[in-house]
Amino acid sequence: MKKIGLSLTLACLIVAVAACGDDDESGAPLRLGFLMDYSDDLAEWGPAIETGVRLAVEHANAADGVLGRPVEVVLGDTRLSIETGVAEARRLIEDEGVHAIIGPIDDAIAIAIVREVAAPAGVPVISPASTSPLFSKADDDGFLFRTTLSDVGQGEVLAGLAADRGFANVALLYVNNPYGQGMAEVFEGAFAGDSLAIAFDYGQTTYLPQLRRLASEGAEALVAIAYPRQAQVFVREAIESGLFDQFLFVDGTKSPDLIEAVGAEHLEGMRGTAPTGGPETPSTRAWNAAYVEKHVALPSLPFVREGYDAAVVLMLAAEAAGSTDGRRMRDRLVGVAGPDGETVIAGADGIARALGLVRDGVEVNYEGAGSSVDWNGDGDVVRGWVGIWEYRDGGIVELSEQPFALP
Repeated sequence: MKKIGLSLTLACLIVAVAACGDDDESGAPLRLGFLMDYSDDLAEWGPAIETGVRLAVEHANAADGVLGRPVEVVLGDTRLSIETGVAEARRLIEDEGVHAIIGPIDDAIAIAIVREVAAPAGVPVISPASTSPLFSKADDDGFLFRTTLSDVGQGEVLAGLAADRGFANVALLYVNNPYGQGMAEVFEGAFAGDSLAIAFDYGQTTYLPQLRRLASEGAEALVAIAYPRQAQVFVREAIESGLFDQFLFVDGTKSPDLIEAVGAEHLEGMRGTAPTGGPETPSTRAWNAAYVEKHVALPSLPFVREGYDAAVVLMLAAEAAGSTDGRRMRDRLVGVAGPDGETVIAGADGIARALGLVRDGVEVNYEGAGSSVDWNGDGDVVRGWVGIWEYRDGGIVELSEQPFALP
């Protein structure tokens, strides 16, 4: 009797699995973890990028969700710490049951959570904001992607900006992590003039020793490769000590909070670089209209569109896979965003159409609001745009965009 009962049980399980497309969570929501910094140096960025993710989920849920189920967002806070980030990723996966993770913003944390938690658990991770070239070399078993351009592009454009500003000798003060290291290395490799680069560590209360050393070589400008709260201290120290009054900034130091902390008059006319969506496309136009309708104005911080794109491609991948299984989603990510297939775009109507086509078995090519989302084998976006912006009149003004493609 026990053998017969066991056989019947196995048979029922087989039928049940087949009925739900090999997905044992039929009817359960698709859960997307959003793992970002909410309480440390990049605390202003977490809520901003979250608005992009939630807009994508809102658009999908308005179109009957994914696999006929609602999509939910579950938040985690890395506190800009590798240890905390790994613990939060584990909580999201093991306790909250997320099927994929969007984030984090810090490259070292992204690499660590994939290596230690997400890849072993079979959970794909897409960062909308990790830009270090070291990201491309991560041991990730194919589970790590990003929707923004590598700093191979931004570093070269930044070097060109320094030359265009007439600087022949510059100093680089950079945060000692993969983001800062990668950006500084690319810049120095592309800059034709003289440069001196010095790293700093987390937790410093003053940067005067590094600033004095950098100024001693006759640098005409300081390149600030850091995060907003760090830059608030060292830019102010550089100005007050009379060591520097000319600056170049990057995406990490593109910050309204920096204006308030340092004073708009000290930043007036200073320029920087950041990944951008480039010239307006049908996708960016639709996204811009949807975002303004909900939030009144477009975001001043970068990576909000890229957060939207990360959520969209994960939802399309789940729909294409017919499953919320992370490995199956991973295997469909490149396909739903690659150059083949029918082009689909951002916005409520665009996402509804994209999901409908995928449900009908049609291959799609999602053209993102922030980038093309065409990936290579390293999970890198192969082509995109780097923007040049300026601190002006107490705000941030976008000036131009330059195209960049990975070799």
